[in-house]
Amino acid sequence: MNERHKRAYEYIRKYTDKDYPIGIILGTGLGGLVQDIEIEKSIEYTDIPEFPQSTVESHHGKLIFGRLSSKPIVAMQGRFHFYEGYSHETVTFPIHIFKALGVRYIIVSNACGALNPKFRKTDLMIITSHINLHYTNPLIDYRFNKNNGNNFYYSKELISIAEETALEYNIEVQKGVYATVQGPNLETKAELRMIKKMGADVVGMSTVPEAIVANKMGIQTLGLSIITDEGFPDTLVVAKLEHILKAASIAEPKLTLLTKKFIENLKIRKN
Repeated sequence: MNERHKRAYEYIRKYTDKDYPIGIILGTGLGGLVQDIEIEKSIEYTDIPEFPQSTVESHHGKLIFGRLSSKPIVAMQGRFHFYEGYSHETVTFPIHIFKALGVRYIIVSNACGALNPKFRKTDLMIITSHINLHYTNPLIDYRFNKNNGNNFYYSKELISIAEETALEYNIEVQKGVYATVQGPNLETKAELRMIKKMGADVVGMSTVPEAIVANKMGIQTLGLSIITDEGFPDTLVVAKLEHILKAASIAEPKLTLLTKKFIENLKIRKN
């Protein structure tokens, strides 16, 4: 941790001395999960020294501590995006705090557009890999040591548990590659064709910076996506915000159930 991380961490520790093995970034599709958390303490981002502030209207700004499926969790109610003008260092600031709070597993959700013609709006997808089209990286200028992470940014173990959980509760899920672009504008037809040719199944604007830093820190990551629109160039229609939000609301109960039951099935190893 640097000095900025330490100031934020020390402030948070005034309110809780517990360790939280599970961290959750409540992106699009997981906002309603807050209702299922047994909240012990919540802290406004604005009260935490050095902590970034969310500028997206649909993202709240609270750090929530409590229990979910009988396990201790810390959750970000509101995340940060590269397109908000934040650097990757700032976007990933909370991951450093998570690590200091004892987090060993991170669940992160997002909304995305389908590129794979087998995928449809309101589908859920488990991220297996990613393509970083932000043209920067949160590890630039990072003080490297012997632990430089690995190239499995999304834990095979967590993916397997998520798949087994989905099967157990009859939740249909896709698996695929998530490409992240800078945003905030949506992609052109030509860009969609290019990204699909690169091997992406879906495209969005978040998640990858956090996964890169979590991997560097030895934190296992599970990435979950809600497909809220279809980016098929030959049949492309205008993606309206109200349609995206409606698709997210339809898929949210499935993603919430999957997340709760995944945590229930997760066996937390001791350090």
